[in-house]
Amino acid sequence: MTPDDAWTWAPAVLIALPGYWLLYVWRWRTVRARHGHRGATGARLAAFTGALLALAVALISPVDRLGEQMFSWHMAQHILLLDVAPILFYLGLSKVLLRPVTARLQGVERAIGPLAHPAFAVLLYGGMLWTWHIPAMYELALRNAEAHVAQHLLFVTTGLIFWGHVFSPIRSRFPLRGPSVGAYMGGAKFVTGVLASAIAFSPVGFYGFYGDQPRMWGLTAGEDQQLAGAMMMTWELIVMTSAFALLFVRMLADSEREEQRRERFELGVPYGAAGVADELGL
Repeated sequence: MTPDDAWTWAPAVLIALPGYWLLYVWRWRTVRARHGHRGATGARLAAFTGALLALAVALISPVDRLGEQMFSWHMAQHILLLDVAPILFYLGLSKVLLRPVTARLQGVERAIGPLAHPAFAVLLYGGMLWTWHIPAMYELALRNAEAHVAQHLLFVTTGLIFWGHVFSPIRSRFPLRGPSVGAYMGGAKFVTGVLASAIAFSPVGFYGFYGDQPRMWGLTAGEDQQLAGAMMMTWELIVMTSAFALLFVRMLADSEREEQRRERFELGVPYGAAGVADELGL
């Protein structure tokens, strides 16, 4: 049977995503005019644009419609919402771009107390995935439009919280340094890896909803579930490898900036000038 691969064109998404992009571009151009390319690079603009495109692909492209017919496409949608869009979102930000809201965000972090700790983010990330893959919860999202929207919002929010501890340019009260980064990401990905293995290697189908759907591209319901689990396991490997590579590059850049700050201090550069340079990522 030929799948339904129509675009969904959700009005809220069609309004929100261009609005976010225009707001970002306005701020990006303002920073670029005042501070030059170091405060707002083309790469950051591309990353933020990519984050919004990832959300568009997940929410209004045929991926959304196909996810209602095949488990593997639904898994692809969840990967975009939980990991791809949040990672690109943070890669599009910098200290100077966030300067107008930095104090407010730090105030929110202080207000929520222990919920801002990385351990909570790991529990939230793993718990959210496991909860929504409980058959009753998963099928609720497939059969109820409001529950499906709630699932997507929770996935995006969870992704932003989890990846914020890794990539946010705003310094946290609970910074991840050295081995703690590996423990943080490894803990979350281990929990999700167990879920992915259960999905991929289970001899029985977990979700009756997909068993009732017409077969697409010659895949049985069991093969579709195995493909979804394999996608999840493969993505976990890709995202961990890529994230560690990015973090290694950032660590080298931070080390170089620290060395430059020491050199400026030795040369007698005023602290205020050095502080501004650091804020701009110099």
